[in-house]
Amino acid sequence: MKRKLYSLLLLAALVGLLPACTDNFEEINTNPNAPVDVQPSLLLRKIIFDYGEQMSYEAFVAGNLLGQYFTAIDFNLFDRHSLSEPQYGGNPWPFLYSNLRDNEILLQKARSNPAFGVYEGPALIMKAYLAATLTDLYGDVPYSQALQGKAGVITPAYDTQESIYTAPGGILDNLDNGIASINGYTGTTALDGDVLYGGNRSKWVQFANSLKIKYLMRISRKVNVQAALQRVVTEGNYIQANADNAAFRFSLSQPNNFRMATARIGDYNLFIMSKTSEELLTGLSDPRIATYFRPTAANPGTYRGLLNGPDASRLSISVADYSLTGTIFRENSDRLSANYMTAAETSFWLAEAAERNLISASARTLYEQGITQSFDYWGTVLPTGYLTGSRVAYGQNGQNPIEQILTQKWLHNINNGYEGWTEYRRTGFPRLKTVSASLNNGLVPVRMPYPATESALNAAQYNIAAANTQNNSINAPVWWAR
Repeated sequence: MKRKLYSLLLLAALVGLLPACTDNFEEINTNPNAPVDVQPSLLLRKIIFDYGEQMSYEAFVAGNLLGQYFTAIDFNLFDRHSLSEPQYGGNPWPFLYSNLRDNEILLQKARSNPAFGVYEGPALIMKAYLAATLTDLYGDVPYSQALQGKAGVITPAYDTQESIYTAPGGILDNLDNGIASINGYTGTTALDGDVLYGGNRSKWVQFANSLKIKYLMRISRKVNVQAALQRVVTEGNYIQANADNAAFRFSLSQPNNFRMATARIGDYNLFIMSKTSEELLTGLSDPRIATYFRPTAANPGTYRGLLNGPDASRLSISVADYSLTGTIFRENSDRLSANYMTAAETSFWLAEAAERNLISASARTLYEQGITQSFDYWGTVLPTGYLTGSRVAYGQNGQNPIEQILTQKWLHNINNGYEGWTEYRRTGFPRLKTVSASLNNGLVPVRMPYPATESALNAAQYNIAAANTQNNSINAPVWWAR
């Protein structure tokens, strides 16, 4: 009886305490050290660095296989063009969307708070850049309905690549609006967190105009871009010198280092010179070969590449017989930059535009300017006579000027390997090779496949997009290449 009475009294006491237990419940269960918001400066810094670091790694381990700068010597199915089986890299979809998401948060902050208005222009430019990278790799992708999970949109439709480029709110429109926002900003807030230009908004405008040149040229087979291109060229406010490059330099030490510089030596040594790189660089007597690669250990002073896509189970490969990638990717990686847009690439785009009579300018002058800027960018001395060599001299000795321009742009972009593959898909230059043990019937892929997560998490919309790409085929060209 006493035990029962005690139990009843204890229960009554506990019930009496229940209201008190709910007092300040949220405060008690909230971690005061966990951030619930973030300053725009930290967001901008994160977006620029995270994309640059991740894409530089992706370029090394996957983009440079598709672009045939490097060859992988392990059981690398991606190098054999089974792109649905990414290994070290080969699936940029997640980090592209995570940075687009963070950039959208930055853009909304800039638009909702006048104190943050200085960030609107750069956020629009970065939105254009990230969206272009995404759609150029995959084709049609979720865009206008993407990044709206809080509004309940969890299965976004896929926009056509054409609309992503040309519709209001698309790539070209965002570049124009980004430039207008920067030029129209009258506040006094500094652009903090800008690891590209240290807060110099004028250089962001140059960056945006160089991107306009690039993206207009990329769609020039589908859209009449002549007037828009000439307008940018006439204004002249684009990247024209390496001092204005949209790039940031890696450090030797963490956390701002190039990832492959600290990778295990066994992983680093899996990537060697491709046969395509060997033939192009040696054929042009190009000294950048010593910047990009190392002589073979077996024959010092000799550079040797391997045809992409070897079947490692049927081929005996000795690393000593081939050229490893250069010290700029490893011991001297503080000389390496994460590359968004450079003066050299801009010059090559303009050279092509001039050669195709889309702008009034000297294609030869722009071509030679791009080569000179590229050698300077890579810290390599331009040899006397290089520009007049039999295979480099513009349009001479039976050379195709467009192929010459695209080859030099390909050589310049070795730290941005997907770009080399993308330009091959657009133009057919430089001439990539059929890989050794192809898992794609000897065809060079012309798009990245949608990742398996899309078919699982966004099935209805994915099925529509897959039907438009021959069942998510890597051989179905994107809009601007058709």
